[in-house]
Amino acid sequence: MNKDLPLAGLLILEFSQFMAGPSAGLKLADLGARVIKIERPGAGEAGRKIAIKNLFIGDDSLVFHTINRNKESYAANLKDQTDLEKVKQLIKQADILTHNFRPGVMEKIGLDYETVLNINPKIIYADVLGYGSEGPWAKKPGQDLLIQSVSGLAYLTGNKSDAPTPMGLAASDMFTGGHLVQGILAALIQRENTGFGARVSVSLLESTLDMQFEALTTYVNVTNRKFERAEQGSAHMFLSAPYGVYKTGRDYLAIAMMPLIKLAEALGVTLPQEYKTPSSWFEKRNEIMTFLQEIFLKDTAKNWEEKLEEKGIWCAQVLDYNGLLNHEGFQVLGMDQEVYTSDGTKIHTTRCPIRIDGRRIYSEKSAPKAGEHTRYIEKEFDLV
Repeated sequence: MNKDLPLAGLLILEFSQFMAGPSAGLKLADLGARVIKIERPGAGEAGRKIAIKNLFIGDDSLVFHTINRNKESYAANLKDQTDLEKVKQLIKQADILTHNFRPGVMEKIGLDYETVLNINPKIIYADVLGYGSEGPWAKKPGQDLLIQSVSGLAYLTGNKSDAPTPMGLAASDMFTGGHLVQGILAALIQRENTGFGARVSVSLLESTLDMQFEALTTYVNVTNRKFERAEQGSAHMFLSAPYGVYKTGRDYLAIAMMPLIKLAEALGVTLPQEYKTPSSWFEKRNEIMTFLQEIFLKDTAKNWEEKLEEKGIWCAQVLDYNGLLNHEGFQVLGMDQEVYTSDGTKIHTTRCPIRIDGRRIYSEKSAPKAGEHTRYIEKEFDLV
């Protein structure tokens, strides 16, 4: 634990599993909080076996290591009264408790909000649900792809003729984790003023709807609500040409928010008369993007970027991971780091993106083994 970090001294008990709750714990741990995962003896939390590309480090998936670095693990069978009493002793000394069980699970265990509040009136009790606690979806599994699908998000990505296209990340999980952190920090400030804890609740669906506040607000405030993705190079369903991605002679170029007339001047081309009024830039978006596409095919993205940036055009090459990792723009950030498991295995990953007083935050500690710190924690906190 780094005592120089802003959250040093805070104790968090993480009953969360998979992605959303643990990603919040990761951010809090990076900022100095002590995060103890409460896990099942032996197997640990279910997220240990969720793998991308079947990659494992020891018994645990590489994904688990990326979300749970810099934490400790305490093994407890919450159905066993002795173990449960030890956990309650930990709760009495904790600042924050997080969980993402389905509605009713913590109540069944005996760790519902009211019970925990009686144990520790100052605790911040933070929970993550899939769809909220009410309504016809309340008991559906809160899984990222399903949330992206029901929330409308999958219809924003891709081109007009494409099938619904989810984002290639667990975006709903990670946004929800970010919202959970925001709520926890707000509740901590409130506690400073009142002396009492609070309950913080977020859901995957509500967080994913909030991600879309720009698009949803546009949609509900327009009388004619028919919107479609661009036919090619679509990057935003609601923005006018030239905004989008264009194929060049070798790769792809992204053009950001930019008046079409200014782009045409930079390209040295004359716009057809019907494309010169700003209203046409959305109404005739597909035609305009096709017109521009033919021009961009005449050179590479790198050359176009250099030429257009000189003339004040916001643009960028579309890089794959290989291009990104080998680019000086990435390398100067120092965004990568090496962490080590307790067995000495090295894992290459990213660092916390937040800087405090200009200082980057790194941590060499990888995710714990299931129950790795049980004995140490029991001795430290005098759990009997």
